[in-house]
Amino acid sequence: MREAGQKTIQSFAFVISVCAAVCFSLGFASEFVRSGQSCEIELENRINPNDAPIASLVRLPGIGVSRAGAIVAYRENFGGKDGGNPAFQSSNDLQKVRGIGPKTVQNISEWLKFE
Repeated sequence: MREAGQKTIQSFAFVISVCAAVCFSLGFASEFVRSGQSCEIELENRINPNDAPIASLVRLPGIGVSRAGAIVAYRENFGGKDGGNPAFQSSNDLQKVRGIGPKTVQNISEWLKFE
């Protein structure tokens, strides 16, 4: 009988701790929403694909590590780099990189700059 009572107390304590955790989570979430901060990741500046590292390119929507690596590889192997011409002069030039099509270019064009 004593063991059954102990299990009941443990179950009750578990339910109380879960309820407390949920209440704390809701409290923190509501404070986050009230502070006016957004859950979305926003880019502070536009990214130049002609000199951005992989870590910066990955921040673009729809660009993962492999696509970012492909952009850097294309840029490094670009034939006109010794002539001073950048590999990418507009967003559409990114379509020359394998794995990047018109839809991807459309999604990231607002985050890019070309200098």
